[in-house]
Amino acid sequence: MDLGLNGKVALVTGGSRGIGRSIASALAREGTTVAICGRDHDAAKATAAELSSETGGRIEAFKADMGDGDQVKWLVADVVSTCGGLDILVNNAARVGGTGGPDSLSQLNEPMLLDDFNVKIMGYLRCAKEAFPHMEQKGWGRIVNIDGMAARSAAGVSGGIRNAAVMNATKVLSEELGPKGITVNAVHPALAKTDAQVAGIKARAERRGVSVEEIEAEMAANLAVRRIVTVEEIGPVVAFLCSPLSGCITGESLSVSGGSSKAVVY
Repeated sequence: MDLGLNGKVALVTGGSRGIGRSIASALAREGTTVAICGRDHDAAKATAAELSSETGGRIEAFKADMGDGDQVKWLVADVVSTCGGLDILVNNAARVGGTGGPDSLSQLNEPMLLDDFNVKIMGYLRCAKEAFPHMEQKGWGRIVNIDGMAARSAAGVSGGIRNAAVMNATKVLSEELGPKGITVNAVHPALAKTDAQVAGIKARAERRGVSVEEIEAEMAANLAVRRIVTVEEIGPVVAFLCSPLSGCITGESLSVSGGSSKAVVY
């Protein structure tokens, strides 16, 4: 299916690996010029070269820290200058849940909580604030916030707060930007086969003296599809939400978790 994205320009934050890389790949395959950014410029440049070779598309690499407001301003300005505009923003740069340390009330990790808020909540808002005027000029735009299933279920203190806040912000922004022709939605991945996750599974299997397949089966036991979702399955879903075909969808959230929750969400 042609998603109608040919000629559009997208910025994918945290696009050098994992889910962000998959999203950048899916957008590039639809003819979108894709800007990816990360804190490690060399890693971003390497990914841009790989994606360009794989997709035949134009991928540009940038360096930026979403926790720094000035860097976000410079990033968006550089993307617009280099790529000739900005139509799509995919907010993805954030610490992977569970990797920042203890996340409970009894071990309240204030530095982690404040950093998560600054990068994931404020970082997403900073990017949207800088990006939307360029979309408004055209009367068309798409913002997709990569959130997490912790927005829908009890999780750690930081994990729950930051993901719930992103979803609330998604709804608020959709109301403000909808009249300008800009939709804002959230996507909730859960467990996915990123490089980091694959390495973690292998390490766990070695520690327990069992096969990787056994560990994966245990991890997927509560998923409706009974398997771990791949990052390649997430990118196309986000690409659809970035496309003209999704114009009637805004302020919504979509789980791409393989059915990780038994909750009924209305």
